[in-house]
Formats: sequence, structure tokens, C-alpha cells
Amino acid sequence: MLATAVLGLATRAQAQVGASSSGVTRASASETAVGAMPRLAVDAARPRAFSALAASVSALRDSLVVKAQGALGIKYLLGSSDPSRGLDCSALIRYVLSAIDISLPRTAQEQARMGRAIPRDRTQMKPGDLLTFGAGSQISHIGVYVGEGRFVHASTSKRKVIESSLDQTRSSLVRQWKGVRRLVDGDLVAARYDSVFAYLDSMRDSLSDRRR
Repeated sequence: MLATAVLGLATRAQAQVGASSSGVTRASASETAVGAMPRLAVDAARPRAFSALAASVSALRDSLVVKAQGALGIKYLLGSSDPSRGLDCSALIRYVLSAIDISLPRTAQEQARMGRAIPRDRTQMKPGDLLTFGAGSQISHIGVYVGEGRFVHASTSKRKVIESSLDQTRSSLVRQWKGVRRLVDGDLVAARYDSVFAYLDSMRDSLSDRRR
């Protein structure tokens, strides 16, 4: 609650600064908002905010894994977006991401452009990342990484949603593994937290200098 309150005040201060037209008004608006926050409150909110961020991102990733593994056994059906009838690979991704209210394009090719690219390195991959497969510049298949080198996907050969291992290097699908995309990205949210607290620090320093 404290972290949320501090971030809310800081965001309002930034908005007031951006919306004001005169230098006097900008200083007055920002000082009023920042002055309402004791330094101890800001300092106390900082670690709590980042702790809450880490927990929330982890929870989102966990929910994607649960949703993906809960789809195991659903029949493969090309062109279907109805899990009661069947799903194809891109429909499965849309179904899984709906768990956290993320809406995606319909095809694997389009989905492979969403989020940001992550190296094909398991030490950097996170549960909930999307794995893309194909030949040349074409993406023909997509799945959800669930951790420990495994991913869930709607298999055309098995005709159902299954969990596979990236260690199956003889698999024609694994040989076509092209990339990783991340949609649940704590780094982007963390950057916003950093900017807010940096703004608070700069305003505190400025007010302190003026009062000397």
C-alpha cells in the first residue's frame, strides 16, 4: 500500500509538471506533490515496490504455465479457437495468454513479432516465453516455454496438445526452433519504477538545495 501511494503521488507530480505551461507553475505543482511525501516514506517504498514487482511478474508467469499445462490433451484442430472442439498451435497461444488478458494476433507468424526477442539460451529463458519454429523467414509453429527445457504446443503429428523437450535434438520440430519472444517482461515495468524513483530523488535534491 505504501509503495502504491508513493508511486501514485509521483506519477501525479510528473503529470502536473508535463501539463503545466509556465516555469513557476511547474515548480509549484511538482514541489506540492513531492513535498507531501516524507523521505522515509519514499525510501521505505522503494524495496517494497521492487519486491511486489518481482512477485507479480512471477505470478503471471506461473499462471501461464498452469494454463498451458491445463490444456494438455486438447485435440489439435486446424483453424479452431474453441478448446472444447480443438486448437491449433496459434490458437493455443491465444488461449494461454488470455489467462492474463493479453490479446494476440491469430497466426504464429504474427505472434512471433509480439513482445521482445530473447536469446535462445535456457539460462535467460523464463516460463511463459513463446518459442517459435519454422524454416527461413517463415514461422510455422509456436509453443509456450514452461521451464526446465520443456514447452507446451499443439502438435500436428500427435494431433493434440502435448509437452515436449528441447533436448530432443533429433526432432524435426526442435531442429526448426528459431527464436524466443517474451510478453511478460518485468524489465519494462522495472524501468518505470526506476524512472519514478529517480524523479523523486531529483526533486528531493532540488528542494533541499533551494532551502539551504
